[in-house]
Amino acid sequence: MTALLENMVNARQVSPMDLETLRQEFPDDSAATEERVLRWVAREYQVSYSDLSDIAPDPRLLTLFPARVLLNKEMLPLRRDGDTVEMAVSRLFDTQGLDFLQAQTHLKIIPVLAPSKAVTKAIKTHLGVGADTIDQLEETTAIQVIQDDDDEDMDLSASADDASIIKFVNQVLTDAISLRATDVHFEPFEDELRIRYRIDGVLQDVPMPSQLKRFQPAIVSRVKILSHLDIAEKRLPQDGRIKVRLEGNDVDIRVSLIPMLHGEAVVMRLLRQNMTLLGIKQLGMDQRDKDLFESMLRLPHGIVLVTGPTGSGKTTTLYSAISQINDSVRKIITIEDPVEYYMKGANQIQVSQKTGLTFARGLRSILRHDPDVVLVGEIRDSETAEIAVQASLTGHLVFSTLHTNDAPSAVTRLVDMGIEPFLVSSALEGCLAQRLVRLLCEECKREDDSELVRQFKREVDLPEDLPLYQPAGCEACRNIGYLGRHAVFEIMAMNEEIQSLTLKRSSTAEIRAAARRNGMRSLAEDGWRLIREGVTTVDEVLRVTKDERLNGRLMNMNGNGNGKANV
Repeated sequence: MTALLENMVNARQVSPMDLETLRQEFPDDSAATEERVLRWVAREYQVSYSDLSDIAPDPRLLTLFPARVLLNKEMLPLRRDGDTVEMAVSRLFDTQGLDFLQAQTHLKIIPVLAPSKAVTKAIKTHLGVGADTIDQLEETTAIQVIQDDDDEDMDLSASADDASIIKFVNQVLTDAISLRATDVHFEPFEDELRIRYRIDGVLQDVPMPSQLKRFQPAIVSRVKILSHLDIAEKRLPQDGRIKVRLEGNDVDIRVSLIPMLHGEAVVMRLLRQNMTLLGIKQLGMDQRDKDLFESMLRLPHGIVLVTGPTGSGKTTTLYSAISQINDSVRKIITIEDPVEYYMKGANQIQVSQKTGLTFARGLRSILRHDPDVVLVGEIRDSETAEIAVQASLTGHLVFSTLHTNDAPSAVTRLVDMGIEPFLVSSALEGCLAQRLVRLLCEECKREDDSELVRQFKREVDLPEDLPLYQPAGCEACRNIGYLGRHAVFEIMAMNEEIQSLTLKRSSTAEIRAAARRNGMRSLAEDGWRLIREGVTTVDEVLRVTKDERLNGRLMNMNGNGNGKANV
């Protein structure tokens, strides 16, 4: 208790004169929090108190005050009535900021007390990430951003090296990493530079200062400098790489720039290199799928493929697999682009287009190093596919990824790439398709007992008393309603029937039907398992999977033709 009050006194949230009274007011340490102390201060000094949970400041009001002062003094204008402005503050006894703003704007400012975290969060939400930095750039004459039309006189390298630009880019990256984003998008439009993060597989808008567009060329140039790219080249796509460290964690950032109509667009993929490897048990497979997948890991040779779109967790699944068979009697070699996980005991190779080290060339060399297990990051072309097949037929267990929509499609894709059907039939041991669905936030999910939900339960034969949930949104999940992701799987093991169909060059539909007869469940059906467990929603499963039978039902139920139920 003493430490909390002393910290609040040092931060000028509490007056030193009230220290002894507060100690008597809160004798129990566990009962004292910043919020309770500030509520006491508000009552004692007859000022309003707010947790800022339902505020929506007028953007025009925000432009009246310097962002760096608001951030530094933890203040946020809430509303204006004539010449009077209500200002949320966390430091009632630090009057320097209030006095400065009153003198600058000639407005009467009335303080409204609020917790420091609430004020900081509200400032970030309503002013945008890096608002103080952009505010400083607006006022300084040390940096001048020249429009793209004036290419002859442009010197963006100096602008990009400006401390404020460096700080802003750092702020964006730090914010994205802290929010668990996998991608950062800088998108130039005619009147704005939009920045979005991909969090849990979905793009989310990030609040940014309105004047950000002015500094677009300098921001893009800063990213180019960090990525060791040509800042003078603005007409061709470029790819680069940044490696950063935040709080002891290394993050590898893959950068892609493409010229657009209103400037260069930037996408940065964030790859956390210190992530903990999951085991097979932590992947959350159904027991049948888990047993089937583990049986593939015990095979002496053959190919095991994991399929799905970019960002569906394929690499995580592959590393979970090889970590289970990583021991002193096997030699494991991987070739990837990029290396996303570091595994002790495995020999890992990074593909390099600049030096000519491609998947195919690297894979040929790997086979001369006497491996037992080979992981190929991705089968991108027929040459890599052919070498992988030959490797499996000569006594190696090969793991790789392929971009197909489902597990049976992997068979026909290999044949379409030029691999002879008899080789595919002999080499391929199993295919696993997967997607990632968002999990409901446990803090705010709520039961949905609408008529539509009850009808849905009847359609898919779910018990009437089984609760289904819907997202609500709270502070823990940033008002999204979802927090975290879980994989859904579709696993197909080769058998005599599927091998025979492969030899006949049968269609994906025929192979799928054979796999279903052998017990394979679809991605959507595995998703229903998570819905029954109450951890995700029907909408979320349908967003990432395809179930023709159920989509048709839901279209008729919903009556809106979009194939989604509002559950």
